[in-house]
This record gives sequence, C-alpha cells and structure tokens, in this order.
Amino acid sequence: MLRVIVRRLLQLVVTLIALTALIFIWLRNLPGGPVDALLGERATPERRELLTKALGYDQPILVQYGKFMQRMLTGDFGNSIRTGDSVVEVLGRSFPATVELALAAMIIAVGLGIPLGYLAARHRGRTLDNLTVGGTLLGISIPIFFLGYLLKDVFTQNIHWFPPSGRISTGLDNTNVTGFFVLDGLLTREFDASADALWHLILPAVTLATIPLAVIVRITRASVLDVLNEDFIRTAEAKGLRHQTVRGRHVLRNALLPVVTTIGLQTGALLAGAVLTEKVYNWGGLGTLITDSITGSRDYPVLQALILVAALVFIVVNLLVDLSYAVIDPRVRVR
Repeated sequence: MLRVIVRRLLQLVVTLIALTALIFIWLRNLPGGPVDALLGERATPERRELLTKALGYDQPILVQYGKFMQRMLTGDFGNSIRTGDSVVEVLGRSFPATVELALAAMIIAVGLGIPLGYLAARHRGRTLDNLTVGGTLLGISIPIFFLGYLLKDVFTQNIHWFPPSGRISTGLDNTNVTGFFVLDGLLTREFDASADALWHLILPAVTLATIPLAVIVRITRASVLDVLNEDFIRTAEAKGLRHQTVRGRHVLRNALLPVVTTIGLQTGALLAGAVLTEKVYNWGGLGTLITDSITGSRDYPVLQALILVAALVFIVVNLLVDLSYAVIDPRVRVR
C-alpha cells in the first residue's frame, strides 16, 4: 500500500511540474505578450520597457522559469488586473462556493447513481431497467444550461419551491467562517442560515449532477451485468451463500472499480459544468470568476491561478481514486 502511495505522489509531482511549464509557455505566448496584457495595447514603449524590466522578462528564459516556479511554490500569483486584490484573496472568495456546489452535485450523483445502476442491472429488460436507461439517455442529452433554465423556470417562477439565484437570502446575517455556507451555519449554530444555504444549493446541485448521475448509472449497470455473468458468482450462489452476501461481497465490490474511475473523471467534468450552472443561478464561484476574467479585462494572473487550482483539484481527486483501488481490490497492493 505504501509503495502505491509513493508511486502516485511521484506521478503527482511530475504532472504538476509539466503543468507549470505549460502555463509558463502560455503566458509567454499571449497576444502581445504579458506586458501588453497588463498595460493594454495603447501603452507607450517606455512604459512597456519599464514593466518588462520590473517583471524580469528581459532575463534569460531559464531564469524567468526559475522565478516563476518560486512564485508558484510560495503561492504568489500576483494581483488581479480587474480588482487589484491579491489573486489568492480573489480565489479564496470564490473557491468555497464551487467546491460546495460540486460536492453536493457529486453526493447526489453517487448517492442515486450506484443504487439505480445496480437495480437496473438486477431487473434487466424490465420496466425499471427501461425507465432507467431512457432517463440516463435524456440526462446526458440535455445541455446543462438549458436544463438549468428549465428547472429554474419551473421551480422558482411557477411553483416557487426554491430561490431563483444566489447562495443565501439577502439580509440574512450569517457568520462567514470557512466560506462554505452550509458548514458555517452548523459550526456557528446558526441553523437558519445553514438551512437557507441548503435551500439555495439544491436546485443548482441537481442541475450540475444530471450528467455525472446519468454516466454513473450506466457504468454501474454495465459493470454489474458483467460481474453477474462471472463463474464465481454462480459458484457463490451454488454454495448456498445468502443473497445479501453475494450482492455485497462479490457483485458490488467487483463492479465498483470502473465506477470509481468514472467518479474521478466526472469530477473534472463537474468543474467545467460549474461554469454554466453558476452563470444560470448567479452562484458566484470559480465559474463566474473564469467568465469575468476572460471577458473584458483579460485578467491573466487570475486565469493562470485558476488553471493551476482546477488541475490540482482534478489530480488530487484522481490520486484518491487510484488509492481507493487498493482498498477495493487487494490485488492492486501487490502489483
């Protein structure tokens, strides 16, 4: 197990170094260069020259890369062009909102996806299976922004079950501790704030969860069907083992490996889908920050930090997925 962890951590370090190199190359190849990105296209040559020396862009490329890596390792991403605030502070205001939304969406997708996929496989060819397969096809087919506006129109404009936008009701005096509003309400015993944040969270989370839910259901169903046809399942049933034992110990455990892989990959898709979902519900997370940084101000310091954070989250999640293989399948530990 220790060997698996060390090997995965070394791969993580190599991946991060390669990613920082790509970001460095991207910054040096911006239209007009990073100096024009900061000063604008109408800046005088004197101002460009002064900023070029101040940023160290007149030094050899390896020296520049070394200083760039040093700033990345110390968390110094500079200041936002759009607001003038530290990039770390800008990310700190938006990151918890997206993580809270993505976690809620993944809980819905995994909590419903695995049981539904398993039941569909157990009742293959019956009404439940046909409804589940049809529903997942519909969930994958509908564009997420269209589904968001559709749910918003039905549940906030017509039957008024949920608030139309935002993370918490205006005027509610909640205490911000971690930036995760549901958790903050529980930590500070402001349960009304926690309930209000959860009420705002449900509809965006359901919208964001539709595609991962559909994918997880289909992968679980296919994986369980494969395992049910294996000889060791027939052997276990022939030995007279209880159905619960066969399902839990032999069927589900062996069917989980591809499902866990899918969950890791869908985490990256959640970050991409969050951009559209947050825009529909005015959520105020990283998705909103990305669109604001791209349009108008060309806020490259924020964008480079966003790329690094998004990639880091994806890598860490997939590292956890790789480690979970060793827990689910003991054969992985000895390979």
